[in-house]
Amino acid sequence: MLSIWAPGGIPEVNEGDDLAALVLAACERAGTPLEAGDVVVVTSKVVSKAEGRVRPEALRDAAFAEETVRTVATRERAGGGATRIVESRLGIVGASAGIDASNAAPGTVLLLPIDPDASARALAEALGAATGGPIGVILSDTLGRAWRDGQTDVAIGAAGIQVFDELAGQTDAAGRPLRVTRPCLADELAAAADLVKGKTRRLPVAIVRGAEAVVGGLGLPVPGPNFIKGKLLDKLDNTQMGQLATDFGLLPEHGDTKARPRHDDAIA
Repeated sequence: MLSIWAPGGIPEVNEGDDLAALVLAACERAGTPLEAGDVVVVTSKVVSKAEGRVRPEALRDAAFAEETVRTVATRERAGGGATRIVESRLGIVGASAGIDASNAAPGTVLLLPIDPDASARALAEALGAATGGPIGVILSDTLGRAWRDGQTDVAIGAAGIQVFDELAGQTDAAGRPLRVTRPCLADELAAAADLVKGKTRRLPVAIVRGAEAVVGGLGLPVPGPNFIKGKLLDKLDNTQMGQLATDFGLLPEHGDTKARPRHDDAIA
């Protein structure tokens, strides 16, 4: 049985703070000390704060240009400005290259961690040393989903955890062979953890207990940022990318959705 909870009392995180110490202390205060085999799901924003990935709001446009590999589509907003769907340097396709002002100090914006997998690995190593056994760590962020309304939390970095449930080659309950079935366990756990963390409760960390079957050593493979391999967008031609933009009610960038954006392309 899975148990998921979000320990309270984690203070505002600042650059240089020891996230492992903050998580361990919060669990102790809650009367639920961290145990070997637990999975710790951490909102990427607090990792960004600890790593100093904070920029003044006035430099948001410059940060957007630095974090963007290509602009996929643009939607003009009523009243001015635009929303841009872009591929970030991490390979994540979403709005604003992950740059966000929510839960940031007034006048600032937060960028995604430089290397989410490395951040997760460092945290898993420190927590594992403190508990005497393996701890899985997931860095989560909120993203939209293709052809579906709303958002959900997904994993953008992981360490010490089996990311995928490799079912291809097995059979279903009716005996039929499974050929491509590959649930992303990290995404499922990230979404489940957000049910207790929420967006407005100041609960940036959730603990998942009962998933020790997918927790292992730091040698477990992780598939890279956003769990994209092979550059999915590179497999789509411009016609397909244009249709994708149309389906979302967006405008392809300059008629060539594969072109890198100019550095003066910015989100308003």
